[in-house]
Amino acid sequence: MKKKFAVPVDQNGVLDGHFGHCRYFALHTVIDNEITSTEMIQPPPHEPGVLPKWLSDLDVTDVLAGGMGNRAIQLFNQQGVNVFVGAPQKKAEELVSGYLENTIEFSANYCDH
Repeated sequence: MKKKFAVPVDQNGVLDGHFGHCRYFALHTVIDNEITSTEMIQPPPHEPGVLPKWLSDLDVTDVLAGGMGNRAIQLFNQQGVNVFVGAPQKKAEELVSGYLENTIEFSANYCDH
């Protein structure tokens, strides 16, 4: 099974807690529960509703984030993208691996809008 994860990150590849204003996205392609490729890309300028469509167009299937507004979650879901919020502040690859191995605990969404 193939999946593509997007994680909002800072310049060091560590989870950026504010999804909509992150500097980069780490994209991890996963085939049969193994990370097969990784890339860092810069998002387009932040405007409401842009990132769900943009990431969906990049074939992203899942987003791992710290916090995200409820409207953004709805827009991702409309694009067929799963959203997991409350991720701990770790490197993107650690989050994806932890998700795949079921060793990462996602807490409450810490975005309040």
